[in-house]
Amino acid sequence: MGTILKIIGFMRAVLTGLIRKVELAQYNRFTVADYFRKQGAQIGDGCSIIPRNLGSEPYLVKIGNHVTIAEGVSFITHDGGVWIFRNEIPNLQVFGPIVLEDNCVIGQNAVLFPNIRIGSNSIVGAGSVVISDVPPNSIALGVPARVFGSIEKYKEKCIARWKEQCPTNCVIEKGENWWTSKNLPENRKRLKQHLIDLFWGAQNRKE
Repeated sequence: MGTILKIIGFMRAVLTGLIRKVELAQYNRFTVADYFRKQGAQIGDGCSIIPRNLGSEPYLVKIGNHVTIAEGVSFITHDGGVWIFRNEIPNLQVFGPIVLEDNCVIGQNAVLFPNIRIGSNSIVGAGSVVISDVPPNSIALGVPARVFGSIEKYKEKCIARWKEQCPTNCVIEKGENWWTSKNLPENRKRLKQHLIDLFWGAQNRKE
């Protein structure tokens, strides 16, 4: 009987996973917020969310407007460390919310621990482990993540780099930007050639 129950449990888990994959397939990174809202997550407008999982308690996740979350980001809303107390207190559970305020970037493979708030206009670097709050207008990096600079200084550096890295022969019509330009495919080719020349030298260009 026990073996049959295990088989039934396994089949049920496989079926549930397949149903979830089919359901998620209809969403892209700009629309998957609708799926997470159904699970109780609070998510604002204009977000780009690549992960397909907001942790075991998505209803404890709150995401503001215009937030981008890269691939592999982990949301941990449950403190698994209480396992070591289970022999003494079998029912012990500890949870905490994760809040991402407006206009944030969460880099690839970052890990977000419970009871943290990432302030608006902030960047969490790839691979960082966030165990405490990140102030607004900050760049946080590392394990554990620490504030390394301000957004204003980062903005200045990015503008200076883009002036050097942007090809002069790109075509962007009035009212368009790089991403909405109808010439984006051709501009990408020009960007590729320009960056190869800039970083590796013209001799490495493949026409």
